[in-house]
Amino acid sequence: MKSSSSEAVMPSSLSSRASASSSRSSSSSSPAAQTAHKPRRNDMTWKWLFRAGVSILVLWVLVPIALLMLNSVSTPEQITGWPKTLTPALSFETLDFFWHYQGVISALGNSLLAAAFTMVIAIVLGAPAGYALARFVFPGMNAYRMIIILSRAFPMPLLALPLAVIFIQVGIDDSILGLAMVHATLALPFAVLITSSLFMGIPVELEEAAWLMGCNRWQAFRRVVLPLAAPGITASAVFAFVISWNEVFASAILTVENRTLTAFLVQSLSESPAEIKYAGGLILVVPALLFLFAIRKYLFSMWGISNR
Repeated sequence: MKSSSSEAVMPSSLSSRASASSSRSSSSSSPAAQTAHKPRRNDMTWKWLFRAGVSILVLWVLVPIALLMLNSVSTPEQITGWPKTLTPALSFETLDFFWHYQGVISALGNSLLAAAFTMVIAIVLGAPAGYALARFVFPGMNAYRMIIILSRAFPMPLLALPLAVIFIQVGIDDSILGLAMVHATLALPFAVLITSSLFMGIPVELEEAAWLMGCNRWQAFRRVVLPLAAPGITASAVFAFVISWNEVFASAILTVENRTLTAFLVQSLSESPAEIKYAGGLILVVPALLFLFAIRKYLFSMWGISNR
């Protein structure tokens, strides 16, 4: 009888313990469930802040371009009148007048040639230098990196007069090639640093595997490394193009007859009406936008975005 009574007591005690433990777990799980929502709310807050920041940056870039386009196809009365409207009269007289203005087409061609030469010089000299910094260890490597960075510490107004004197002595003054060399000195440090970090991100084991397959160093670079580095090299070329296209001080000092479009605009449109300035700004912006649009697939592949 005693054993049966004890066996009857044991299940009741176990059930009481189970109910107590379940009540504890439910009481303890409720704060955890409440705190689990807090990281989600924080994530949503950060997502909205990120989207708001990106929207502000996009508007910061696109709104001036949109206003420039609207004013360049507006009549002078709409530009100077008030209130402003977002539906211009689509008058192309100002653009036509500026396009047929004497010297605009030749200045545009000079800008394109200078930017193209700058890209070639910056990539031809910068990519091998970046590859050497990424793959080889040599004495003074860190000092060489510092010299590359410090080369951008000298402002162009400080270098313009000595460069003009040297170019006159050499015989390349007032030439597109001499101007492209100056622009290349501005873009070359960035090209070296960008390509160096790019080649560091490509595993050296890929080149070693190509060597084992019978390739020499140049063949391994051309067949293995170069296709992987093409987007980054293209980004360096874009950066060199933008530097040359937007540079105005050296162009105004070192050229007289062969002025680029930026120098021509500074010289010719300083006292022009507002509509002429808007037209000149649009013609200055459009080629750079078209160039970026033409090579967008390389930039997208560098950023990991599929281009469709």
